[in-house]
This record gives sequence, structure tokens and C-alpha cells, in this order.
Amino acid sequence: QGVLVESGGGSVQPGGSTRLSCALSESTLRSYCVGWVRQAPGKEREGVAVVDTDLSTVYGESVKGRFTIFKDTAKRVVYLQMNNLKPEDSAMYYCAAGEVLSCGRWSPMYYGLDYWGKGTLVTVSS
Repeated sequence: QGVLVESGGGSVQPGGSTRLSCALSESTLRSYCVGWVRQAPGKEREGVAVVDTDLSTVYGESVKGRFTIFKDTAKRVVYLQMNNLKPEDSAMYYCAAGEVLSCGRWSPMYYGLDYWGKGTLVTVSS
């Protein structure tokens, strides 16, 4: 606990943009797989985006072309840039990490992400 700390989030209008940040500890920085998972009330968890140690990325189908994940290893931060936001993007967003290889290429795509942050809330509404 405390090894993944999210920041950002808040309220944004449809079509707008925002960026989330996840501060990594030394241990989670060395994780093979780090990314973002979201969950709205009453709905299932949904993988958003992941990045591995080779900086290979995988995105959930619903966010492809709109969201971008990138990792700044020197700063020990993983970002999620979210563009063209839709109301259905409203959810609690969690940073998660794990030791799984073939990062994101599982069903669910967050398989093997065993360490989770406390989350940050994103609300998209007009």
C-alpha cells in the first residue's frame, strides 16, 4: 500500500481532456507491467491501458485513439493522457502494477496486476 499513488482526475466536459499521474515506488518501477484500470459504480472493471518495461503498450478497445499511456522512468511516473472524453469514461481510475509478462495481452487485460492504488475519480459531464 502506498507504492502506487494516483493524482489528477476531477470534472471535465465531454470532448475535453485531462491527464492522470501515477507515482511509482522503486519496487513498482521495476514491475514488468504498469497501467490503468477503471470501474464505474455498478459496472465491471475495465482495463484502460498498460505499458511494460520495454515501453510496449496495450489499450482497451473503448479508449484506443483517445487515450495515451506513457512512462517517465527517470521521474518514476506513469501518465494517462485522456482526450475527447465521453460521459461513459466517468469512473474511478486506478493505477495498477504486476510482474506478469505479455503485459495487457490477457483477458481481462489487467490480469496479473496485483498492486493497486487507491484511485482517482474522473467525471465527464456537461
